[in-house]
Amino acid sequence: MVVLSKIYTRTGDKGETALGDGSRVPKQSPRVAAYGTVDETNATVGLARLHATGELDAALARIQNDLFDLGADLCRPNPSADDQAEYTPLRIVASQTDRLEAEIDEMNTRLTPLRSFILPGGSALAAHLHLCRTTCRRAERLAVELAGLEETNADAVKYLNRLSDWFFVAGRIANDDGKDDVLWVPGATR
Repeated sequence: MVVLSKIYTRTGDKGETALGDGSRVPKQSPRVAAYGTVDETNATVGLARLHATGELDAALARIQNDLFDLGADLCRPNPSADDQAEYTPLRIVASQTDRLEAEIDEMNTRLTPLRSFILPGGSALAAHLHLCRTTCRRAERLAVELAGLEETNADAVKYLNRLSDWFFVAGRIANDDGKDDVLWVPGATR
């Protein structure tokens, strides 16, 4: 259980922060950038949920929990040393990505194939889901960059890749199953 009785600690006042294993790194480190952007993605999901109801809202709630799992995963370096840790670190697992894929497939059964790119927008929920998608893509790019520099859980990167696809398809669902998608018209303002 987490107990937060004091929010500020002053330990980061000189530009460093603690990772999940207790080591300290500069706040601009690739690892902090990656999990910080996952946190930002989670905040955009919170905004989207203001407009969501029913099963879509429940799915977004599951995703928010997954994103906390993902932040915990990314803030803990050296996945190969997990078996030597004092406790088992929380890691994203393949079944979380599999669930996203199953949900994407289910949502896709309601949609007609796209014949054009779509612009972010339509309903308020769809616009927020597109913001989730683009923020998630940035988190993915940062996680891929981190994976090129340090050992990282490969399932974490896969999850982010699939999640951005989930947001895209959910955005179409939020636009009356794609009927209210805003289509890109190439060169329309020339």
